[in-house]
Parts: sequence; C-alpha cells; structure tokens
Amino acid sequence: MAGTPDILVAMDHQNSVQTVNISQQAHYLVTGAGGFIGKALCRFLQERGASVRALLRRSGEYVGDESVICDLSEKNLPGSLMDGIDGVFHLAGIAHGPDIAAVPDTLYRRINLDATRSLLELAAQSHVERFVYFSSVKAAAHPGERCVDEAWDEPPADAYGRSKRDAEQFVIATGKERGMHVCNLRPCLVYGPGVKGNLSRMIHAIEKGFFPPFPELGNKRSMVGLDDLIDAAWLAMNDTRACGRTYIVSDGLPYSTRDLYIAISNALEKQVPRWTVPMLLLHAGAGVGDLLVRVSHRPMPLSSSVLQRLRGWACYRSDRIHRELGWAPQQTFADILPCIVSARFGQAR
Repeated sequence: MAGTPDILVAMDHQNSVQTVNISQQAHYLVTGAGGFIGKALCRFLQERGASVRALLRRSGEYVGDESVICDLSEKNLPGSLMDGIDGVFHLAGIAHGPDIAAVPDTLYRRINLDATRSLLELAAQSHVERFVYFSSVKAAAHPGERCVDEAWDEPPADAYGRSKRDAEQFVIATGKERGMHVCNLRPCLVYGPGVKGNLSRMIHAIEKGFFPPFPELGNKRSMVGLDDLIDAAWLAMNDTRACGRTYIVSDGLPYSTRDLYIAISNALEKQVPRWTVPMLLLHAGAGVGDLLVRVSHRPMPLSSSVLQRLRGWACYRSDRIHRELGWAPQQTFADILPCIVSARFGQAR
C-alpha cells in the first residue's frame, strides 16, 4: 500500500467495560493480526484485560481494540504506531510454501527481514520495552531424519529460512544493544480450528476421498496446537528468563503421515482401508504428476515434491522452553482434531 497508511480506530463494545484500571492496562501491538494465529492471539490478550492495537494489511479484518491498516513491505510505518505500546508481538511475514522457488529472494528479505528491522527500530526509538518475534523452525537447516532441539542451528539453504534467520539475529542483537526484552519463537506446523495450508489441504483431500491410504513409513513430523503456541508467546513476552532467547515450540508428539491419515479419517468418520498404496505405485503416480505439471504449468495433487513432503521428516523438540520457562503443551492433534473438523464444516455451510 503506497503513501501514508489509513488508520482505523474501533472500539470493541463487548470488551470496553473491564474491571481492570485502564491506567494499569497493558497495551500490545500485534502485527499479522488478521491471520490464523494473529486473530487467536488478539482474543487471548483481550480476555486477559489487555488492550490490542492490531496491524492489518487491509480493512475489514478488525480483531483488536484499535486497528492500523499498513503494508509493512512498503516501509511506511506511521510514527504513532508505537504510541502507548508496552510490547510487540510480530507475526506478519511472507510464509513458507510449496512454491518457494517461485517467490523472489528479494521479497522474502523485504517482508521477513527488512520489515522486522523497521518495526523493531521504531519500537526501540519509541521506548517499547518488549518484542516477541514469530519465526520458524525453518530458520535452521532441515535436520534430516532425526529429532532436534535448538542446539541444531545449521544455516538454512533457502531464501525463506535465511530471511527468518537474519531477522532472528537482528532481533537478538537489537535487544542487547538497546536493553530491550526480546525473544524469538520457532513454531512447528500449527494446528487448530480454522487452520489453512498443507494440513487443511490434507483434510480436504481425505474428506473428498482423494488422499490414498498412505503406508506407514516411520517418518516423524512435529506440530503444535494454536492455544499452546499462544501460551508460549505470552511467557516469551512476560517472563524475564525469555530475554534474548530463541525457542522451538512443539507439542512433543511427532506424527507420521500414516498417523495423520488415520486420525483425520477417524475424525471425519471415514473408514480406514485395511490396505495401503505401495510406495512403488506412489512414485509412479508422482512421475505422472510431474509430467502434467510440465505440460499444464499447474500444481498437481501428487508430484515428486508433494510425495517428498508427505514421506519426509520435520521433527523438533521443545526441551529448552520447558526447562527454562516451565512451558508444557496441553493439547495434541487428536484432542483438537474434532474442533478443526467441526469448524471446517461450519465454514462450508
């Protein structure tokens, strides 16, 4: 969005009458507030009596007590953005996706790194004391077929990971230089009602009968529940022990693709076939998908890249945040899956 951003201010009448003293009330800025995680975080903060200034890319996504419409990639932050703010939860960014090669490296850098730098510099100049950055486990190289914690910190190979890693490093360096409380969070794949992305596509495919009975390959993929991630973010913002730290956030229960297939099928009340598709046949189907991609220039439900993701590992541990902050996940995918499915059918109606 070019030029000076419009500012929308709206009062949430349901939350305007509170028992807390307004002068004692904490004020938070949440970027990416219109997203899956951002909306839930804003609700969480308001339920605890905090005031929320929601930074959004477009109007019509109101979720906070006050909304600021601004495109971070345009470097046009209003000078008043941080007025009265006690802490910043920075979620906005361009996400990692299956077509990462189609996204210019410069776009990842401009949105994930440069925008974070501008936001944090404005926060420091405005004497905001606390800043929590939502990064990604992809800020480190893929660990292969093993389950790792923060000690695994090899540099990432792709532009998305590099942009997240560079932003993390800037956050920590600025915190040290300016005496700010800063913390990086590296969530695994997040699940919860309203989830989008690969997990939503998998649920849709199983629901429609397009997803084949995947064999058990013993791969391990980590995830985390939405509510648990928000609890971790609250600790990262308010616990002094989190200052200058980077934490992986996972529910501690790695899932194989077969595990997910069975759990989703059960939640959808679909019978799980006793047979599975042999890997040889899946590879053949992926080869056909590759050919169709080259001919049509459109993504296919099954291709070599899709198959690699389905059979691949992405296993991470949250030992550090548990040890240092006492955080422990309260949810599992199986616990939340009925709510995810119910919300999906509600959206369909």
